[in-house]
Amino acid sequence: MIIREKYLSKIRPFYDVDLIKVIIGVKRCGKSVILLQIIDELKKKKILESQIIYINFEYEDYSFIKDDMDLHKYITEKIVNDDKYYLLFDEIQNVNHWEKVINSLKASKNVSIFLTGSNSDLLSGELATHIAGRYVSFNVYPFTFKEVCELKNLNNKEEIEEAFYDYMTWGGLPQRFVFTEEEQVKTYLLDVYNSILIKDIISRFNIKDLDLFNRIVEYIVTTPSQNFSAESLANYFLNHDEREVSKVTLYNYLEYMIKAMIISKAPRYDVRGKRILNGKYKYYLTDLGFGQIMSTSKRPQLGAYLENIVFNELLSRGYEVSVGNLEKGEIDFIATRFKEKIYIQVAYLLADDTIVEREFNAFNNILDNYPKYVLSLDKLIYSQNGIIHKNVIDWLLDKE
Repeated sequence: MIIREKYLSKIRPFYDVDLIKVIIGVKRCGKSVILLQIIDELKKKKILESQIIYINFEYEDYSFIKDDMDLHKYITEKIVNDDKYYLLFDEIQNVNHWEKVINSLKASKNVSIFLTGSNSDLLSGELATHIAGRYVSFNVYPFTFKEVCELKNLNNKEEIEEAFYDYMTWGGLPQRFVFTEEEQVKTYLLDVYNSILIKDIISRFNIKDLDLFNRIVEYIVTTPSQNFSAESLANYFLNHDEREVSKVTLYNYLEYMIKAMIISKAPRYDVRGKRILNGKYKYYLTDLGFGQIMSTSKRPQLGAYLENIVFNELLSRGYEVSVGNLEKGEIDFIATRFKEKIYIQVAYLLADDTIVEREFNAFNNILDNYPKYVLSLDKLIYSQNGIIHKNVIDWLLDKE
C-alpha cells in the first residue's frame, strides 16, 4: 500500500489536538490502512506501544465489545497512568451508543481519539449530539487515478492509458489491486458489495421486500451519472415491470444507499436563480467497480463512467460539487472550495463539430470569470474563447 499523504497531511496537525478525529468512507476504501499509518507515525514520534490502543470492531477478537459500557470497561483497564494515550477505533458504528463512551473518555482521560466509520450519517444521529462541536471529520475515498499510478509506479504513457481504462472499469478500491486475475477482482468486489448491502443496508434498516430492494439497487448502480427522482423511478418500475412502488419507499432506498456510501448525490444548482433546487439530484457511484460487477451484460456507458470519475475526483480534492441547471441544458459540474470556483463539462470524445459546439457553448450564459474546463479523452487540445480544454487523464494527474 502507498502512504496516503493527501489524507495524512490533513489529519497530522490534529494528532495531539483535543478534538476527536473522525474518518469517514465507504467500506474497504482504505480507512484502516490510514489508521495503521497514523500509528506508524506516532511510533516514530517515540510514543510507546502501550500508549497506543487500536481496535478494529470488524475483528472477531473484539466481538465481546457490543456497547458503550463494554468499550468503557476495556479501555479504562488499559489506561494505567496519566500519560497521553492514543485511541484508534475502526468501524466504530458497530458499537451501540458509541458516542457516550467516546465523549466520556475525552472528558475524563488524557487521550487523543481517532474514529473511522462507514456510514455517511455517522455524525448526524441523535446520540451524535454527545460529541457535537468536539470533533473534526475527514472524508476518505477509494484510490484516485493519481494514487493508482503511484501504487503501480507508472510513468510510461501507454501504461498510464492502459491503467486508466482498467480504473474506469474496475474502480479504485485499494485491495482490488492485490489481485491480478479478472475473476479474482470480480469476486472481491462482489464480496464487498454484498457485505455493504446485507450488513449496512438490509439488516440495519430491516428491509423486508428484498426483491424490490435488489431491483432498485441494481438499476441505480448500473446507470451512474444520471438524474433520478422518486417520481421518475416509480414511473420506470410501473412502465417496465408493471409494478407500483411508493415514492416514499423509493426515496428511503436511495437514502439508505447514500448512507452506506455506495452512491453519492450532487444537488442541482439553478445558475440563473443562484439557488439549490430542492429534491433535484444527480447520483454517482462511489466506486465504478460496483457498477461493473452488476452490469456485465450491458453496453459500457463510457461517457457516464468518465463523468463519474471526474465527480469523485472533485470530491477527493475537497470540492463541494453541484450540477448546474440552465434554462436549456446543464453544466456538468460547479465545484467550489473555499473562495475557489470552477465549471466543468465532461465528454468522452469531442468527435465532431456538433459535440465541440455543444460542450463549449454550455458556458455561454455563465458571465463570471471563474475558470471553465472541458475535459475529454482527446489527445488534441481544442481550448477556445478562454475555455480550457484538457485531456482528462492529464487533469487527473495534475497537482491538486
